[in-house]
Amino acid sequence: MTSRPSAADIAASLASPEGAAALARIAEALERLAPPARTAPDFAAADAFVWHAEGAYLQPVARVNRVEMALLKGIDRVRDLLTENTERFARGLPANNALLWGSRGMGKSSLVKAAHADVNRRLAPDGLPALKLVEIHREDIESLPALMGLLRDVKHPFVVFCDDLSFDSDDTSYKSLKAALEGGVEGRPANVIFYATSNRRHLLPRDMMENERSTAINPHEAVEEKVSLSDRFGLWLGFHKCSQDEYLDMVRGYVRHFAIAIDEAELEAQALEWATTRGARSGRTAWQFVQDLAGRLGVRMG
Repeated sequence: MTSRPSAADIAASLASPEGAAALARIAEALERLAPPARTAPDFAAADAFVWHAEGAYLQPVARVNRVEMALLKGIDRVRDLLTENTERFARGLPANNALLWGSRGMGKSSLVKAAHADVNRRLAPDGLPALKLVEIHREDIESLPALMGLLRDVKHPFVVFCDDLSFDSDDTSYKSLKAALEGGVEGRPANVIFYATSNRRHLLPRDMMENERSTAINPHEAVEEKVSLSDRFGLWLGFHKCSQDEYLDMVRGYVRHFAIAIDEAELEAQALEWATTRGARSGRTAWQFVQDLAGRLGVRMG
């Protein structure tokens, strides 16, 4: 029967050159397995960032994909409300989380990005800290508390933005969003505001709410639990389908901006045909038509 080595034998073995080399290899292996040290984000690197929940880091965005505010047509009222809310927040004044809901392609996400750029341009002469835009993906919404904790003690104000936010019937991550926005012990940081866009006014599918009403012991309380999520947004901005005149006004605005030379009657006929073939009139449809028109006429839009 083999006897177990004593502590003195083990110590002597580790003190040998072979033992020291083995320990070094083990230490190197453990270092490779350990996650890299988390570095503080360089907020001077950009005015916009994308949050990556898996690595818990912010990726700077050198050039934001945005449309100029002047090109957003047919949404004047909601444009003014969101811009005013954003500017108050950037100046350190009270402001609300905002939910931009409604018809697809009507400029919800474009308005958020345009308002961010517009407010930064107007605040620059006052010497205030630049307003930062942080995009969080829908699938990472449960990491929102971690993101807010990272931003809490930074001198800059932040708009945390989630595009196309909605929840399916079996998705419970909306509870994390509720707590992060208003209900948690720490609450939302004073330098963070949350903007979201959605096709749904209450962020949850109607059949989910109706199912809760029909199966719950107290239907009213079950539905209130779901609807209370959208109540965390103090500012609700509705985007509705545009009329034919508004659609054509969007097209003309793009054509003027990019100096595309085309007869007015021909432009109108082509734009209406384009919308008819797609079964929709919206800002996105107008933009896609103008891109196609510019390509056919050899006009660069960059």
